[in-house]
Amino acid sequence: MTRKRKSAREQRPKESPAGSATLPAWLARQVATLYPGAFALVMATGIISNAFFFEGRRELSDALFAVNGIAYPYLLAATLIRAIRFGRALWADLIDPRLVFSFFTIVAGTDVFGIGLHLRGFGAFALTLWLFALVLWFGLIYLSFGVLTFLNTAHGANVVHGGWLIAIVGTESLVILGTLVAPPLGQLGTAIFVLIHMLWGVGLGFYGIFMVLFAHRIFFLEFDPDDITPLLWVVMGAAAISTNAGSTLLLTDSGLPFLQSMRPFIDGVTLIMWAWGTWWIPLLLLFGIWKHGVCRVPITYTPMLWSLVFPLGMYALASLRLALATDFPPLHSISLMMVWVALAAWAATAIGLARATWRSYREFVTATS
Repeated sequence: MTRKRKSAREQRPKESPAGSATLPAWLARQVATLYPGAFALVMATGIISNAFFFEGRRELSDALFAVNGIAYPYLLAATLIRAIRFGRALWADLIDPRLVFSFFTIVAGTDVFGIGLHLRGFGAFALTLWLFALVLWFGLIYLSFGVLTFLNTAHGANVVHGGWLIAIVGTESLVILGTLVAPPLGQLGTAIFVLIHMLWGVGLGFYGIFMVLFAHRIFFLEFDPDDITPLLWVVMGAAAISTNAGSTLLLTDSGLPFLQSMRPFIDGVTLIMWAWGTWWIPLLLLFGIWKHGVCRVPITYTPMLWSLVFPLGMYALASLRLALATDFPPLHSISLMMVWVALAAWAATAIGLARATWRSYREFVTATS
């Protein structure tokens, strides 16, 4: 008995070095296979944090901002390491029509995190992030449409699976952060105001193009449960962020007469975009009921789920900003309800992420032991 116990104790230290050596290998694999849309985690967390900030609930807002303070640098570092160590894998994603638009989550995540920094008084950091996001947007926008033009096929990516509308989210996020960083910059700020008004219009143009393709795809072609993914919610999220961007333009004084003359147009289009986004919510819920309730497809964690959480938070914040821009308080009640729905969805998805991460690590340890 004594010898057996001693043998068991002697085996324990041998497991520790193996486990510690396995962790870097597992992290390397996670970086190599990093989902290009992983920054949707930052988008979802940040937008709910910002919504709670405007609602006056600083404790919740700061807690979520702290999560982003860890998530954003980690994902940025992981992406840079992936570019250096696993460049071929990153390039394969960049030229894949199904994945290239997912990289716009980096643009949107950077802007959302920058907004959180600006709200807390870190204007210089927010400006740096806006400039980084703008440069990245210019690179991605032409690369993605080049990939879509030259590398897509009739049997390749489609607007449902490709998450193409994330390009709109990235575009409009530049507008929102731009209205915050521009005012202190004098003449340069004036140029930024002209640019972000242009970007708002470009985002609307993208929305019109993609929505025609999206409606044709889901209403006139065969549709099965595999076509129902969390990315579908970006249809609503893109409309919501366009609403938020338009409301922000209305609430910010650009100081330029010709931009001021655009306000009635922005006002009307912003309300229409909010109504359009609202119309999609029951239909998207119906799609989910059909897939998981009627077709019995189980709900499992996927990084794409953060692309469902973000639109809920964005809709809450967009409703609040529109209420302020139009001086229509009933929208504030909708915002307050939706931000708690978004928080519940965030918590459920975060639990799913934690469980999936732990399961992945245990399976990797088992496979390599």
